[in-house]
Amino acid sequence: MPTLTINGIEVQVEKGTTVLEAARFLGIPIPTLCHDDGLVPYGACRLCLVEVSNGRKQTLQASCCLPAEDGLKVLTHSARVERARRLLVEMYVAVCPSSKRIQDMASAMGVRQVRYQAKHETCIQCGLCVRTCEQQMMAGAIGFSGRGLNRSVSRPFDMTSELCRQCGACLYVCPVCESRCQGPQAESTLCNGCLNISTVCFQSYDNAMCFLEPCHACEIGGPFRADVQVKPRSKDFTRIGEK
Repeated sequence: MPTLTINGIEVQVEKGTTVLEAARFLGIPIPTLCHDDGLVPYGACRLCLVEVSNGRKQTLQASCCLPAEDGLKVLTHSARVERARRLLVEMYVAVCPSSKRIQDMASAMGVRQVRYQAKHETCIQCGLCVRTCEQQMMAGAIGFSGRGLNRSVSRPFDMTSELCRQCGACLYVCPVCESRCQGPQAESTLCNGCLNISTVCFQSYDNAMCFLEPCHACEIGGPFRADVQVKPRSKDFTRIGEK
């Protein structure tokens, strides 16, 4: 059984376990848009990046496809990892700004701006629908067609397959189908309806973040407001600007 270290915690897992599964076993949340426990790992969205050290160098790798090995040292929320994830989420927001799941993820990561032109696409090519149809529903009624910029999810010959049972599983797993709170015609690219200026944490670390769910900052501070911040004190909490 391989033994690895995640955020300084040594953990022993069964052979064949991925780093993503090992981290979740420890209760450490790692964001992802293309992973599902019932599907074969795909590694498309890259949001599950972690910083891995094997004794020679440190690299960023997708934890959903990375097998747990002896001596592996992993940081799930280092500054380098957080920067990479925020950049990826920023690009996903630009591609599909109407997705509630992507908007919520951007707010949770503290993304405050989108520097790319909004595309308003309806697919991020995560492959969840295709893999669910093939691996869970045993139908294979949809798949990818084309290459590069022309790659898309489609039906064979653009005709509904006889294998399709109209089950709706593809819609259920899609991270883009659920629209953001402002609806599909929202004027702004970035929502940030749930973003807080600062979190309520008693301590802060360079290579870790608060894992509280729900976030206590959201419960106390409420939605994002430019004139209100949440600031921790020794025994209670106060809002900057209040007397």
